[in-house]
Amino acid sequence: MAHIVVLGAGTGGMPAAYELREMLGTEHQVTLINERDYFQFVPSNPWVAVGWRDRKAVTFDIRPHVERKGINFIAKRCDRIDAENSKLELEDGEVVSYDYLVIATGPRLAFEEVEGAGPEVGNTDSICTVDHAERAYQNYQKLLEDPGHVVIGAMPFASCFGPAYEFAFIVDTDLRKRKMRDRVPMTFVTSEPYIGHLGLGGVGDSKGMLESEMRNHHINWITNAKVTKVEEGKMHVEQYDDAGNKIKDHEIEFKFSMMLPAFKGVDAVMNVEGLCNPRGFVFVDAYQRNPTYPNIYAAGVCIAIPPVESTPVPTGAPKTGYMIESMVTAITHNIKAELEGRELDTKATWNAICLADMGDTGAAFVALPQIPPRNVAWFKKGKWVHMAKIAFEKYFIRKMKKGSSEPIYEKYILKMLGIGKLK
Repeated sequence: MAHIVVLGAGTGGMPAAYELREMLGTEHQVTLINERDYFQFVPSNPWVAVGWRDRKAVTFDIRPHVERKGINFIAKRCDRIDAENSKLELEDGEVVSYDYLVIATGPRLAFEEVEGAGPEVGNTDSICTVDHAERAYQNYQKLLEDPGHVVIGAMPFASCFGPAYEFAFIVDTDLRKRKMRDRVPMTFVTSEPYIGHLGLGGVGDSKGMLESEMRNHHINWITNAKVTKVEEGKMHVEQYDDAGNKIKDHEIEFKFSMMLPAFKGVDAVMNVEGLCNPRGFVFVDAYQRNPTYPNIYAAGVCIAIPPVESTPVPTGAPKTGYMIESMVTAITHNIKAELEGRELDTKATWNAICLADMGDTGAAFVALPQIPPRNVAWFKKGKWVHMAKIAFEKYFIRKMKKGSSEPIYEKYILKMLGIGKLK
């Protein structure tokens, strides 16, 4: 009997545990380890931050759902990975041995890379966790009482830009509904070289479409922006040209600011020699397996993917939902192949497909493959995307509670977008 441990219970880790349980059968043991005892649906956090959702709507206790499927659950932080001896050391000293480890921890939020950034000890809010989104909502309510300038965007080395755009348009929509938009100037500050870059080098007409939308919604922007310091109510930004030359210093005063931080690997992962790149992201081969430690697999935001292109201010490549789903499926099939003594034969499909909410409408983008040149690249807008994002939220949370391993993107999203199954 083999023991497979999944480290992290987010939108990659929890589906991985379910797929492994279903694929491997009862003769093998599956354990899910997560720092917290609850699942949080991170894509809903922009709604939480304006009061359109609450914690109860986007979180649930993990244990009863996974244990019903025969998956062991440990709600503890992993402090050390002993990759040489295939062991995990947890926060209270407990040691868990594994035959295979699936790392799906997501990122560590590196607020410390910009002085004064972050919700705990800094002066900016975040929507990266439900705790952060709840804190952002508290500060957003203060803005409603005392309106003023809002700054939203992404820091240098950020790699997930979609939620920043979503939040900007969601705030705009909420303020319009409250008939307060005229009292709240907005500026989008991003490390991207242009609006709609998205860490992907643009997708279809994402640049033109998003620039048009931001003009229509009276959202100003600063691109190639390197935030260097955030004081209470004031953001210091260096702006660069496309050749990497600094062209302007900005001091932007604000009443409310949400800035996505840079991502790094979590400490337990980052500290394993030979496992990660310098920023702590796990190296994987075509089969999602680490080259140094072949019994370690990884999926999701925690894996190392090089930037699509060099940019004047550093940006990273996003790992979107379809990519993560595909990685998880590849891992599951490849672990089964190893256990059965077969050659690994399943590779993930690194395509980018995203549904982005824009308050009362939405945008969908498809990049096949994610890294150019592409076979398919388009970006479309419509109210149907807003409705699809809501449906996706409801379905995914229900799927995680039910313990289903059904592939959402392959079965539903691709068909909805008129793409069909991808190989």
